[in-house]
Amino acid sequence: MRETVYSMRAFERRLIDIMQSWEEELQAFRRRTKKSAQAWETAKKRIPFGVNSNYRLVDPYPLYVRKAKGSRIWDADGTEYIDFCMAFGALVAGHSHPVLAKAMRERVSNGTIFGFESIDAGPLADHVCRRFGLDRLKFSMTGLDATLFAVRLARAVTGRRRILKFEGCYHGSHDALMVSIKPKKEDSGDRRRPNPVPSSKGLLPELVQTAVVAPFNDLAATEALANEHADDIAGIILEPVPMNMGYVPPKPGFLGGLRKVATEIGALLIFDEVKTCGKWYAGAEEAFGVTPDVKVLGKAIGGGFPLAAVGGPRSIMDQVVPGQIGHAGTFNANPLSISAGLVTMTKILTRSGMRHAQQIGDDLAKGYRDIIGDHGLEMVVQAGGISGTVHFARRQVTDWRSFQDVDVGRWWGYYTAMLNRGIVPMATGPDEQWTSSVAHTKADVSRHLDAFEDVAESMKRGRAEMSLVEAV
Repeated sequence: MRETVYSMRAFERRLIDIMQSWEEELQAFRRRTKKSAQAWETAKKRIPFGVNSNYRLVDPYPLYVRKAKGSRIWDADGTEYIDFCMAFGALVAGHSHPVLAKAMRERVSNGTIFGFESIDAGPLADHVCRRFGLDRLKFSMTGLDATLFAVRLARAVTGRRRILKFEGCYHGSHDALMVSIKPKKEDSGDRRRPNPVPSSKGLLPELVQTAVVAPFNDLAATEALANEHADDIAGIILEPVPMNMGYVPPKPGFLGGLRKVATEIGALLIFDEVKTCGKWYAGAEEAFGVTPDVKVLGKAIGGGFPLAAVGGPRSIMDQVVPGQIGHAGTFNANPLSISAGLVTMTKILTRSGMRHAQQIGDDLAKGYRDIIGDHGLEMVVQAGGISGTVHFARRQVTDWRSFQDVDVGRWWGYYTAMLNRGIVPMATGPDEQWTSSVAHTKADVSRHLDAFEDVAESMKRGRAEMSLVEAV
């Protein structure tokens, strides 16, 4: 999950600089979503800012949703949208898949949590291990839980302190990794040796300093930083495809180079596949041919229920001994999530299901490229697997520094206009991506592209001076 807060107030203050069409889009959004505005006002009375994940806070107010099914959602006003956010990649199975819904009705009628292990935990673990090339795994609830445990595991196994992470990458909102997620230029330091910048108040400075921050897609700079701290780096953690700055594919040789660096310095290479495990049938290893020491899985594997896992070879995972390396949680491997995961992985996200979702994603990316080319727009499409993004930029985004050239204001105009045409084009924010699912159809892609065609010429005109705001 990986949303970002944007200052829409900056957008509104500068409407004078924006073509009348964009002002009309904003006003149309307000007219269409009056019940969302009301829901927000009600929520704010007891919930700070009216949201339970800071990343959901957007101006003028969040969209509040009443129901969802298949590839569709309906907001508080009853407006239907074709959804290409899909809960930030968690719903590759689609909303309320009928096979999953039937199984979960039966599950709920027979107990929702036991305080003991579910009989389905072993079969699901077996499937996940075979599918993702693991010997052993431990189930958790969320990506946050799982990356937290992966960091603890790396430190316990190696006896070291530091974790090397990449600038602009997000791994959940726990203290060890809330560093340099969206740092400002003036705080970031040298591109090849970024400063560790805390992403929230309340972080201990000494903990922030245990993070070694490297530039993504720069193997030479990463290797130099790793060698400088070689005796104290417990793990190198990354999303194989960073998805908190859009969709940033690794350069050829980058992942393989990290594998070599980690081996040479004796650190664990950790793939945070909370998102990427659902982009290809067997995740990033299948896509890129590089094997990490530890994989963190999440989002899509639960079919919409909270489920995550940390897995790896016996030599590492068998060190998770009670009383030595802590791993616990009342809701870990609860029967609701385990049953949902088993049905989702074995009956819905099959090879054929994933091929369908990928074809939908490929068609959407091609359609965007064709329309962008036809209209001569300064936009770049970056896509792979079942996801992709449109960057309002002149050149490819390869890391956090190049992402900062993206025109955030123009992106927001595009997003608002697409919502007004019944399309949620991607997750909220220019640093996010679309997700295609087994529920999407070619007709959904056609409607999505028709909406973009309708607003394409407006993409050339007007812009708002907006900037990303770190949301923590």
